[in-house]
Amino acid sequence: MKNIQINHAQKGFTLIELMIVVAIIGILAAIAIPQYQNYIAKSQVSRAVAELGALKTAYEACLNDGKTATGECDLGWTGSNILSLSAPATSTAGTAVTTAVTNTSALSTTGTIAGSFAGDASATLQPSTALTVTWTRSDLGSWTCATTAPDKYAPSGCPGV
Repeated sequence: MKNIQINHAQKGFTLIELMIVVAIIGILAAIAIPQYQNYIAKSQVSRAVAELGALKTAYEACLNDGKTATGECDLGWTGSNILSLSAPATSTAGTAVTTAVTNTSALSTTGTIAGSFAGDASATLQPSTALTVTWTRSDLGSWTCATTAPDKYAPSGCPGV
């Protein structure tokens, strides 16, 4: 009779294989987390530019209707959890708007719409001096955007520092 050997194959992973996998995941996380934080900050700057840019329509309508005195123009601001409005009206980030937000200063043909990052905005956008987004109107009616956020976070069309 022949001698029959039974082959017992290894089942599962060795400790060293598991440690290598954990090390690889750790390295990937060390690279991915900072990149994700940059992505969040960039998307929040883009969002702030869009939220403030939406007020341009109401601003123009008020200018065209002659509603330029303090408190005459309903800007249609619904609030933001990342942005505190500073011109032409004021609001605090994260505070629900319960009444119409009207202009707190007279509107002019060379006015501004501005806000600063606060509330739930990324920590990189809230240093000791809050970063801002500003839309400025020229005498001719064109609007330009600028932000004090670092250029790596600024969207195209709204240059940063």
